[in-house]
Amino acid sequence: MKVSVGQFNPGADVVENLATMRRLAVAAAQDGGKLVLFPEEAMFSVGRVKGSFAAAVDAHWTTFVQGLSMIASDVGIAVIAGGYESSGEERPYNTVVAVDEGGAILGTYRKLHLYDAFSYQESTRIKPGDRGITLVEVGGFKVGIMTCYDIRFPELARALAVSGADLICVSAAWFKGEHKVEHWETLLKARAIENTCWVAAAGTSSDHCIGHSAILDPMGIAIDFLNDDAEGVATADVTHRRIEEVREFLPVLRNRRFEGSTEVVPAG
Repeated sequence: MKVSVGQFNPGADVVENLATMRRLAVAAAQDGGKLVLFPEEAMFSVGRVKGSFAAAVDAHWTTFVQGLSMIASDVGIAVIAGGYESSGEERPYNTVVAVDEGGAILGTYRKLHLYDAFSYQESTRIKPGDRGITLVEVGGFKVGIMTCYDIRFPELARALAVSGADLICVSAAWFKGEHKVEHWETLLKARAIENTCWVAAAGTSSDHCIGHSAILDPMGIAIDFLNDDAEGVATADVTHRRIEEVREFLPVLRNRRFEGSTEVVPAG
């Protein structure tokens, strides 16, 4: 299955952002893509919304989800993209939506690990997820979903791999900063290598975010990627065969001996 990642800079207008995603989805389909992944905040950027953020989420979440469904069904491509979902409280969820090529909702993932790091406090505006991991099936592949800061927590990617993920999709708005590109690229490679699965990552490209979307094989090799391009699409042929090849000589999932918490044995 050919998988694409679409990179752009979401603004405050959900309709304009959906129009950009439609354009990129068409480009992905022209590349042969059967699934296109978009960044975190593809719905709109929290930093650009004027007035009450919670009110904006309440007003536009349904428009965003319906818009993704229309893009998918019109273009004939499965779509995964990040937005903000009403929680019934002041703080909404940071949620990724997956829809199939016919526009039907496959599942949603509410970001578990909020970005309370590097002097930023995402939890002041966003409610943490409460549903655990999310796996959906697209084109015969089991696809796990993660969001941005989640990739710093290897146990989440491992839980997806153990649950059968062939491909982990990371929707992100990775902030710029010292060594941040190196962190991003290293973590994406690590999640692919340690779980011997494909990883696709779509990042926001802006004054504050790095872009650097990529698709990596189970050995952590970037098959196609973007740098800090303002807008673009990268596409790679994701195969079961490559997973099987790598797991034949690198059977880390089969060899692992640690599951969850374990008793600490005193030294000596």
